[in-house]
Amino acid sequence: MIKKIISCTVVAAVLSACSTVSMTGRKQLNLVSESEILSASLTEYQSYMKSAKVSTDANATAVVKNVAQRIAAAAEAYLTVTGQTDDLQNYAWEFNLTQDDNLNAFCMPGGKIVVYFGMLKLIGNGTDRDDELAAVIGHEVGHAIAKHGQERASQQILQQMGGSVLGAVVGGASAQTQQAVAAAYGMGTQYGALLPFSRKHELEADYIGIVLATIAGYDANAAVTLWQKMEAASGGSNPTPFMSTHPSSSKRISELQKSIPKVKAEYGNVSQPATTPAATKSSTSTTSTKKGTGFKIG
Repeated sequence: MIKKIISCTVVAAVLSACSTVSMTGRKQLNLVSESEILSASLTEYQSYMKSAKVSTDANATAVVKNVAQRIAAAAEAYLTVTGQTDDLQNYAWEFNLTQDDNLNAFCMPGGKIVVYFGMLKLIGNGTDRDDELAAVIGHEVGHAIAKHGQERASQQILQQMGGSVLGAVVGGASAQTQQAVAAAYGMGTQYGALLPFSRKHELEADYIGIVLATIAGYDANAAVTLWQKMEAASGGSNPTPFMSTHPSSSKRISELQKSIPKVKAEYGNVSQPATTPAATKSSTSTTSTKKGTGFKIG
């Protein structure tokens, strides 16, 4: 009887901790507070940056920051129009290019964006360079605004501690949250910065990424060419660490090709947001000339 009561209590707590990813409608588990996840992830990010080698290539850094600023502005515009203005206060955007030659990039909760130089090498300097970079950064920001880190930390808490302490976790337990975030993000692991998200999260971030890229004025089709390059880089059989636990390139490409026409139809005529997000107004911004009719939500 006692076990049954505990079980029901755990189920009730989990159900009460469910939220919805606004852009996709998927239900997700969030056992930890926004303030805790932001504090814990900032600690992990700062720890990573202490050992990271920031690129000294001014031109490459400027390319990354310009695209990242536009994607960040698109994310803020989306959150504003969809009534998620409370989330805006959680973003203090920061953009970095590191000298790491791995194929990787990440965006921590709170808007800390890092692109590895290896990703720029893969993309190259073609006419679609910025569009492909927007696909990368849009994907990573997609993880952040969909709160995948918060969801994964919640899953880590359930795995590490079990239902018996779920009530304490839901009530707020900073030490446990810090440990969960460290385990969830895997800073300093063999992947160089972040452990890959689940396949479900990756595909969801792909979709959100092309929405953000489209709002920011980039061509969403570049996400397909990006993953074709990633597939070629893997040699077709031995995937890179970045791809090893991600969905297959063919799966991602197929899903993107199905989603792009819908995304372009729904978001392709939106008014461009300011290209510099509110949190980085002191930075140099560029002005987009693309105009439109506004968001079509629903």
